Amino acid sequence: MDMPRIATRAAWKGSEIDYRTEMMHRFTDDEVAEIDGALKACGDRDIAEISRETFPLPDMGQALLGLRDELLDGRGVVLMRGFPRDRYTADEMARIYVGLGVHLGRPVAQSWYGQLLGSVIDISDVVEKVRGYNAGGGQHFHIDTSACDIVSLMCLRRALSGGASRIVSLSAVHNQLLDTRPDLLEVLYRGYYNHHHEMDAKYAVTAPLSAERIPVMTQTDGRLTGVLDSGNLRYAVQMGGVTLDPVEIEAYDELQRIARSEEFFLDMNFEEGDIQFLNNRTIMHARTNYEDHPDVARRRHLLRLWLRVDEWPARLAHQLFLTDADTTNWLQNRRPFMELPSKYLAEMTAAQEKRRREQTVLKPGQPSGTFPSARSWQEERDGVLAAR
Repeated sequence: MDMPRIATRAAWKGSEIDYRTEMMHRFTDDEVAEIDGALKACGDRDIAEISRETFPLPDMGQALLGLRDELLDGRGVVLMRGFPRDRYTADEMARIYVGLGVHLGRPVAQSWYGQLLGSVIDISDVVEKVRGYNAGGGQHFHIDTSACDIVSLMCLRRALSGGASRIVSLSAVHNQLLDTRPDLLEVLYRGYYNHHHEMDAKYAVTAPLSAERIPVMTQTDGRLTGVLDSGNLRYAVQMGGVTLDPVEIEAYDELQRIARSEEFFLDMNFEEGDIQFLNNRTIMHARTNYEDHPDVARRRHLLRLWLRVDEWPARLAHQLFLTDADTTNWLQNRRPFMELPSKYLAEMTAAQEKRRREQTVLKPGQPSGTFPSARSWQEERDGVLAAR
């Protein structure tokens, strides 16, 4: 199998990078003023109505295109810092965030709910069978499906402690496997069967279980492109009847072991107002464990965008699982203004208060349905890695 070494700037090690000098863009006063003007022009529009035309950034828009080039052919990571979070409400920050995002790409729905702007917050004691981004605690390294090219986070509220964004270059991990375990790298090039989350599958256009294995890594035109949604691998086993052989499990665990070593990963401790953009084809991301507030309205709260960049080279067809047609179909379930933080937190707060009154608060570490929770599955893999 042809698995060339990656020799571009995308192959970096966290121990050799200072993200403050190599990956950071600090907002200037002029940029903040231009964003403020765009917010006034945008007004109270719904998230779905925010576009380059309704959120005009004639000067900064060009700078954002330069940052997009860095995401494609540079380090693959940009952190924007220094935006005056305290001047704006949470809903205004949401519109600003989407307004910046649409100058980089096209927002796509993130689940069967149809939300174009996600809330990354722990609601596992309130809502049953939540996805990993709503489960709290740490997360394994992963890539957010093949439907988006850029995955992004904005920090609205920090945790009481912990909760760093942990990132790693897939290209650097690839090269390490090439040097030490090329046999396992071949397994990752061959890939795994993927299965949609049960409700995502109900409203998707594609079949719930992939017809073929989806390569974790593939190369084209000198670029490495990755897909690794650990939830989809788990669902393939739990709901699709797929059996992973020992070598496939070893390949997944070795990928995680290298990624979580201090030589390779890089931690970013978010400040409120920070915006992180990652190339979702080349950067794996995770989250460290954290201490949070008991009241959902005061918990660690990040906003998330999935952006499709139509100007970038298309992914190879054999590496597509979640498609543009799937995410477009999910939009049928979207409700106007549903993503605004004020509305979302009001709904979650009411649900939490109801559970407290009825004494039905869920236990996040335990499965709420037929299958193990994302958290318990990750803890099982953690135990395997720790024992090695």
